[in-house]
Amino acid sequence: MTVLGAIFPPDQPPEQLRAVAEAAERSGLEQLWIWEDCFAESGIATAAAVLGWTERVQVGIGLLPVPLRNVALTAMELATLQRLFPGRIIPGLGHGVAEWMDQVGNLAASPMTLLREYTAALTGLLAGDEVSTQGRYVRLDKVKLAWPPVTPPTVLVGGVRQKTVTLAGELSNGVILTGDTRLEDLPAALDWVRTGRSRSERPGDPDVVVFIAVADRPSAAELADRISHYAAAGVTHAILLSVGDDAPPLPEFVEFVASEVRPLVD
Repeated sequence: MTVLGAIFPPDQPPEQLRAVAEAAERSGLEQLWIWEDCFAESGIATAAAVLGWTERVQVGIGLLPVPLRNVALTAMELATLQRLFPGRIIPGLGHGVAEWMDQVGNLAASPMTLLREYTAALTGLLAGDEVSTQGRYVRLDKVKLAWPPVTPPTVLVGGVRQKTVTLAGELSNGVILTGDTRLEDLPAALDWVRTGRSRSERPGDPDVVVFIAVADRPSAAELADRISHYAAAGVTHAILLSVGDDAPPLPEFVEFVASEVRPLVD
């Protein structure tokens, strides 16, 4: 069954987040996703708020830009959230927008090298390992979390191009694909992520998360049909972003997805 979720985008003021989170909890929506976009809202702070306001809904972060964050700090934050709210946090990692990373003085000369080093170090720390590494960007000397999560969270990597999507399959639980991903793009993307997974001999199938823009006010049947096509192509998580001049308020959209679209997708 394809997991359904909605996005609280960072162009919305943070004080509106609680109403959306409560609508997701009340309506039974599986996941609410947030973005850490410069220079809008922190992914960790907003995730913690949603988790504290709710009891059931899972919270995805897509994406945490790795040039912006020390890997040990990210591991501490995610481990804390996972211990406080077991199984409810889904962190996504990504390159970050190059222009923004340059603005803050953290643009990496080799984004792929940074993402590879960072993802490997983060997953090791979240697994409770003592990590020492002297990479080009990530340098740790016998770092071990005092309070690692009992079960590590599901870490995903966001990407568009072949190298990044392949790395997602190799080093993480799966991939996050952007709203620009068309149905015809999915076979190649799934092949890349599975190639990466086979390289590292990771068991099971990867999670494939796709952000899907939903313009204005489609009918439940129209939206369910669109989601079903993505599911048939191999998408495991359909995460919806409401856009358009006639888009409903986000709490209303969340309840529409959970109460009217979900039964049709099942």
